[in-house]
Amino acid sequence: MAADHPEAVQRALRQKKAGNEIVRVLGGREIHPINVRAGGFHRVPPATELRGLRETLARGRDDAVASLRWCAQFEFPDFARDYESVALSDPDEYPMNRGRIVASSGLDIAVEQYESHFSEQQVAHTTALHSRMHGRGPYLVGPMARLTLNAERLSPLAADMLRETGLALPLRNPFQSILARAIELVHAFDRALALLEDYAPPRRPHVPLEVAGASACAATEAPRGLLYHRYRIAADGTIEQARIVPPTAQNQATIEADLREFVQANLALEDDALRARCEQSVRNYDPCISCATHFLQLHIDRGPDGS
Repeated sequence: MAADHPEAVQRALRQKKAGNEIVRVLGGREIHPINVRAGGFHRVPPATELRGLRETLARGRDDAVASLRWCAQFEFPDFARDYESVALSDPDEYPMNRGRIVASSGLDIAVEQYESHFSEQQVAHTTALHSRMHGRGPYLVGPMARLTLNAERLSPLAADMLRETGLALPLRNPFQSILARAIELVHAFDRALALLEDYAPPRRPHVPLEVAGASACAATEAPRGLLYHRYRIAADGTIEQARIVPPTAQNQATIEADLREFVQANLALEDDALRARCEQSVRNYDPCISCATHFLQLHIDRGPDGS
């Protein structure tokens, strides 16, 4: 669809360029940054270098607003589900790098309690693990969950754009996840510009690091949703145990449930149209695997009446 709208493509490319510039300045290069080290950074940029990004980021914010307005004109399938939304939540910011784990059911726990409330399970039909919230079942992580649970922490501009789209919370149509992502992009540019205004280089780029045996865990919000890590490290710095629960794996059971319900509700579609919608259903959660979803083999046995 975007290929038929050159202006939308150019906006997307400019936004990508703006993001790459931030990574280049902070990370040392755009792809596979090299500036991050344990305890901080090898080098922190001076204020003048970061503020040189202001014009690029301001243009990116304008493009993000225009992109959201364009996406808001899309026609979305009439499809809705009741989700158990899970995300980080912090009283001082829209979630990204810190906070407690909260859920729409009322759960509110420290990150250290994650494994007491969530678990991964093997299922018979796939090698992919399914995540469950104890006592609740499958759940949703990602932009729809973050927005549902943290809309009041959006920047003023992003909050205005949420109201302009007319999206009702909690978000229940997974095909509208593109709108949640677009609102978050407006927020990200807005937040980046605010950070530039207040930026002052730290006294030193990193803090001293002493290697010691320990166990620790943390959670952040990746673009695709909640990302949980836990490590056990030996006294010499060797990683003895590591557990990573990525967001796509946490969404796996919910993705499959979406597919089942969407197929059952849309059997009137032609086979090719239904297959395309099913592939789109997976991309609602993870655009990174949009190519991989072409593997989908959809076999439909219709009765004499076509049902």
